[in-house]
Amino acid sequence: MDSRSEAQRRGGRQVTVLNFALVGCGRIAKRHSELLGKGQIAGARLAAVCDVKPDRAEAIGKQFNVPFHTDMHEMMRSEPIDVAVVLTESGLHAEHVVALSDYKKDIIVEKPMALTLADADRMIAACQRAGIRLFVVKQNRFNVPVVKLREALQAGRFGKLVAGTVRVRWCRPQSYYDQDPWRGTWAMDGGVLANQASHHVDLLEWMMGDVDSVFALTTTALVDIEAEDTAVVALRFRNGALGVIEATTATRPADLEGSISILGEKGSVEIAGFAVNEMRTWRFAQPEPGDELIMEQYSVNPPNVYGFGHQAYYEHVVDAILNGGPNPVDGLQGRRSLELITAIYESAETGQPVQLKFNPRRCRLGQRG
Repeated sequence: MDSRSEAQRRGGRQVTVLNFALVGCGRIAKRHSELLGKGQIAGARLAAVCDVKPDRAEAIGKQFNVPFHTDMHEMMRSEPIDVAVVLTESGLHAEHVVALSDYKKDIIVEKPMALTLADADRMIAACQRAGIRLFVVKQNRFNVPVVKLREALQAGRFGKLVAGTVRVRWCRPQSYYDQDPWRGTWAMDGGVLANQASHHVDLLEWMMGDVDSVFALTTTALVDIEAEDTAVVALRFRNGALGVIEATTATRPADLEGSISILGEKGSVEIAGFAVNEMRTWRFAQPEPGDELIMEQYSVNPPNVYGFGHQAYYEHVVDAILNGGPNPVDGLQGRRSLELITAIYESAETGQPVQLKFNPRRCRLGQRG
């Protein structure tokens, strides 16, 4: 997409810096607002924010000296917005994305893109009808160690894949869930699998390929919520490899790790840290130039579970909009990991293995009433 067509698509404005608006000013908005509001993303700026809770919108608006609203429609009509960033509770993502698509502005939506496959399909269809891009946030794909792992996979360095494992051992006490009434509910959030571990589930499938079947066990061990705080999942991939997902927010007294390991006939890689950001193992039967530097260059653990990937993610979004670059994670990719999460919940409810593809019957995620 050249600059002329981009200017025409933006209503005749010659666009060199995109105006981003945040819809929802809760916990994750801190990370998004800091990147956009402090000028850390070339070609992007924070232009406005909104939240139905006035104090939340006002706090971020005043911090970054941008207009703040309590109604997203008022904000979209009154501010010069190029991209809307949906950061509301997961159960409202579909409603908000579909409504925002009427303004024909590109949309970013946080993970998970929706809680039901039907809602994901509605979002994709609405954005297609409006002729806009839908970007799904999967920032861990852009952690530098993860990028190196992906490159090794694509280069065939692992040979036959044997097993893949992700571990999410984080701490979310009852006070975390008590911050908002929707946290941990089936209708609006789900448990550790749909919320905290959704990035890791996405990474495992992205690395290992399509899933053939899953079998899951879940429990609510330490907090008072509807959904699970702990889960263990066994997976069989279509290429014959096996996988394990271990996910919990019942780690005490603090976060322990967020990790992924890939084992193949010719090599093994493990990335750990709080946010899949610290290279722990990089071993291949056939060494290549530069291998000896991997552990030294990619062993930095981030200060928190959000890691460093959001900045690279936003840079790819800006490139896609202004320069016609590829969508880093589109709606179909976001739907793919949601389908796997839905299958995992179906297995947990039925006590039986679930084949992909399937029609959910017992999965409670996203169900209201």
